[in-house]
Amino acid sequence: MELNPIVTTDNSLREMEEERLENIMTKFLGDLNLTIRKLLFRVISTGPIPQHIAFIMDGNRRFAKKWKLTEGGGHKAGFLALMSVLKYCYEIGVKYVTVYAFSLDNFNRRPDEVQYVMDLMQEKIEGFLKELAIVNKYGVRVLFIGDLERLYEPVRIAAKKAMEATANNTHTYLLVCVAYTSSHEIPRAIYESCEEKSGGSGVVMNGNGSVNGDYSNGDESDDEVGIKVVDINKHMYMAVAPDPDILVRSSGETRLSNFLLWQTTNCVLYSPKALWPEMGMWEVVWGILKFQMNYKYLEKKKKQA
Repeated sequence: MELNPIVTTDNSLREMEEERLENIMTKFLGDLNLTIRKLLFRVISTGPIPQHIAFIMDGNRRFAKKWKLTEGGGHKAGFLALMSVLKYCYEIGVKYVTVYAFSLDNFNRRPDEVQYVMDLMQEKIEGFLKELAIVNKYGVRVLFIGDLERLYEPVRIAAKKAMEATANNTHTYLLVCVAYTSSHEIPRAIYESCEEKSGGSGVVMNGNGSVNGDYSNGDESDDEVGIKVVDINKHMYMAVAPDPDILVRSSGETRLSNFLLWQTTNCVLYSPKALWPEMGMWEVVWGILKFQMNYKYLEKKKKQA
C-alpha cells in the first residue's frame, strides 16, 4: 500500500507547526517567569538583604524513596536543586552561600553510599571546572571547607583545582563544607590558637579554666598569652566568611546536625517543609522575608554580644 504524499506532507507540516508553537510558548513562559522573578527580587531588595545564607541540604534519600528513584537519584536531584538555589541567592544579592555537602559523620554510612557521593562530587566538580569561563564571568569563588585530607584523593585533587581556578574571584562566594563538623572545627581552632600563642612550645590549662602558653622563662604574663574568642575565630575553617544571617534546613527538620554551631548564635533559623530536591525560589524568598522581619532584633542582639 502506497502512502499519499500529500497526506504525509500535511502531517509533517502540522508536526513542525506544533513544535514551533510549543517552542514559542516555552520561551514566552520562560521570559515571563524571569521578568516576574526580577520584579519580585527588586521589591525584596528594598529591605535588608542577608550577606550570608547557609543551607543544610536534608532530604535527598527521602525524596528518592518518595518518587521510587534508583540508587543515588535523590543526590542527583539535590544537585539540580542546589544550582537553582544558588542562582536565586546570587540574583537577589546574597554574597556568601554555604552548603553542608558532607559531614564527617557521613563517613560512617554504608561504604557503597559514601563511594557514590564521592564519585558524584568528583563528577560535579570536574564539570564545574569545564565551565570556568562562565564562573569567572560572574566572579564566583569556590572554597571547600573542612578536613579535606579525609576526602578520597580524586575528590580532594578536584576540589583544590576548583579553589585555585577561582582564587581571584571576589564578587560572590560558594563555601562547600565537606568532611566537616563543628565538634571537629572548634577543638582544632582552639588547639591552633594555643599553638600560636605558645610559639609551638606547648600549651597548659590553668586552674581557672583558661588556656595559656607554656612559658617556662617567665617572659610572658597570663594576660598576654591567654586565648580569647577573637583568637579562636581566626583559626576557624569558616573564618573566610562572615557569620551566617540565615541557616536553612530543608525537610522541616530543626536539628543543626553539628553544623556551624559556633557561627550561628545570632541568625535566623528557617526550616521549610520541602525536601532538599524540592527547594526552589519561594523557599529562598520566604527565608529572606523571615530575616527581614527579624532584622532589627538580630542587629540589637549582635551589638549586645
